Amino acid sequence: MRLLFLGDVVGRSGRVAVTEQLPGLRSRWDLDVVVVNGENAAGGFGITEAICNELLDAGADAVTLGNHSFDQREALVFIERQPRLLRPINYPPGTPGRGATVVQTAKGNSVLVVNAMGRIFMDALDDPFAAIDRAVAECPLGQVVDAAIVDFHAEATSEKQAAARHLDGRVSLVVGTHTHVPTADERILSGGTAYQSDAGMCGDYDSVLGMRPEEPVRRFIEKTPGQRLETADGPGTLSGIAVETDDATGLALRVAPVRIGPHLAPAIPAFWD
Repeated sequence: MRLLFLGDVVGRSGRVAVTEQLPGLRSRWDLDVVVVNGENAAGGFGITEAICNELLDAGADAVTLGNHSFDQREALVFIERQPRLLRPINYPPGTPGRGATVVQTAKGNSVLVVNAMGRIFMDALDDPFAAIDRAVAECPLGQVVDAAIVDFHAEATSEKQAAARHLDGRVSLVVGTHTHVPTADERILSGGTAYQSDAGMCGDYDSVLGMRPEEPVRRFIEKTPGQRLETADGPGTLSGIAVETDDATGLALRVAPVRIGPHLAPAIPAFWD
């Protein structure tokens, strides 16, 4: 199977990059499943129902979130009626929405998608390792599902790597989100799980993590309250990771970064293009 994961969509620039390019990439690369992290899609803070539908209509099979899941209060309501929108699975019991789902591909395959959030330098949530374990045990790779993707939304690289090692051989892909910078460590672990510490962001890289740089720079220098952060509005870059899996096992055969747009060195999967 051919899987594409796209990192945090930040503001309008990120949304435009996804909606303009994803439909063509689905066709050009014959993609089976696309997962997009949308937690910063609404002005950098959360997601609205209209934006969620925009990403799904562009070709995403599932949209994951993170620590900004409910910055837009309407998400507390519409997440219940949108099974393809996921918030971190380790939110406390009773939190609206779900942290895992199984999507069906056009070719009849089943793919487990799990969204989890780390705890180092993040909000104090339940144990993400145990929560992911339960979801994976309910839908074992190669038995119930044909592929499994885990979006591990976390600050610390060590926690992301530990999660990948813990899940190695049990899922197709563990990919980090949240830090908005694509890492150069994409690889296939010894057990067959593809991994990247951070997929990067879909947005304007002429910025500070997708925000207009003036206010973040001022805050670091002056250490005083200021204006609200605003998303940068220049041309957006599409950032993510491409994975090809073994049809028999669901484990990764090939992995490559994806970067399409200005400011970053371009990268496309040579094994598809």
